Amino acid sequence: MSWNLIGHEWAEHLFKQHMLNDDVRHAYLITGAPGIGRRSLALEFACALNCAAPPAPGEFCGVCRPCSQILKMQQADLTIIRPEVDGGMIKVEQIRNLQHSLSLSPYEAKYRVALLLNFQQANANAQNALLKTLEEAPRQVILFLTADSAESLLPTIASRCEILRLHPVAVKTVYAALESRWQIPPQTANLCAHLANGRLGMALRLAQEPEQIERRSQLLDDLTHVLPLSKRERFAYVDTLLRNRDEIRFALQTWYTYARDLLMITNHSTGEITNYNRGEQLDHLAQNMSPANALQMVNTIDSALESLEANGHTRLLMDVFCLDLPQIKTN
Repeated sequence: MSWNLIGHEWAEHLFKQHMLNDDVRHAYLITGAPGIGRRSLALEFACALNCAAPPAPGEFCGVCRPCSQILKMQQADLTIIRPEVDGGMIKVEQIRNLQHSLSLSPYEAKYRVALLLNFQQANANAQNALLKTLEEAPRQVILFLTADSAESLLPTIASRCEILRLHPVAVKTVYAALESRWQIPPQTANLCAHLANGRLGMALRLAQEPEQIERRSQLLDDLTHVLPLSKRERFAYVDTLLRNRDEIRFALQTWYTYARDLLMITNHSTGEITNYNRGEQLDHLAQNMSPANALQMVNTIDSALESLEANGHTRLLMDVFCLDLPQIKTN
């Protein structure tokens, strides 16, 4: 079975070289935007490491017991660490439990694998607790950390990992994959490829869960509603929208794509916009704002995202967001 890494073939090649040269690192940090393929890359490498019947060096069969269970994230020697609740944090107790399990010999696979998802959501104590394992990883243990960026983690964590930075792939590549591999209707595939902005996992999720597209559309309507409001009205309205960190993150990421489209339109850029299905609304809104307003929107949303990933207080960061967002007429 070939690796299913559309647009990230370079990462597949790197991992295969590490295996073929007997130079597999004890810890890898895979960074990039959510939905870009970080978890899939880690799981497929774990399959290649532990496959019971590899068809070729560096490949995996995908059907043997270790492969099939790893791909389902249910294999006995695979430990998944992530926040216990939506919007929560990875806690030090989870890392200590992980360290105990990693001290044991593999049960049926060649390697024990730990997959620490969205490790930027680990608190400082949890990150510090992982340092000892990163420095002195037991033999036959491989750790995979995923995060939005290396900078969102403690420098001491990132410096002890081999870092792979995944970047968005071409929209046309995502569109072609959705249509050919998953038989997504062309119109839906095109919309999802654009909205995902080069993130295949995100595009596939949107195609398979239409309610996510509706949720995204509602958030854009909310942003348009908020733009002309007074600061006091904004505070009250945002309170009704956002419940937890994951919801805030999704909203800010969605709004960022919209602000970026407005920045491109106000600067007469010839680049492809993300929210092309809202082209008429974007053009109308762009007529009521300057390039400086659009840039302020982008910077305000980006700052809120940075504060969120730095575990800033959600109420405070959204108050600052409401204060800094430019006031724009929408009609």
